[in-house]
Amino acid sequence: MDWLHDVSYLFGGAFLANAVPHFVSGVMGRPFQSPFAKPSGVGLSSSTVNVVWGFANFVVAYLLIARVGNFDLHAGDHVIAAGLGILIIAAMSARLFGRFHGGNSPTGF
Repeated sequence: MDWLHDVSYLFGGAFLANAVPHFVSGVMGRPFQSPFAKPSGVGLSSSTVNVVWGFANFVVAYLLIARVGNFDLHAGDHVIAAGLGILIIAAMSARLFGRFHGGNSPTGF
């Protein structure tokens, strides 16, 4: 069942990547999109909401990476799974939030 651990690491990486922009924006005192805004994911949430949401994502990432199985930084499949989760969410976030913050070029790349 080692592949289930890899799936956990993939989702752990995704939660880790999602935690960073929310937590950093919140600590900087800037509003940012969150699932709790109106409309969800489009409107801005307060910096406090983003700190809490970012922290919650860090906790879930920790649980999925450090507490499931035996994550090993020297095991290629573990690192690749977590890295893919980070890359996928980071790319999706860049496309989604780039619409609001001027990060997308006219060509879409």
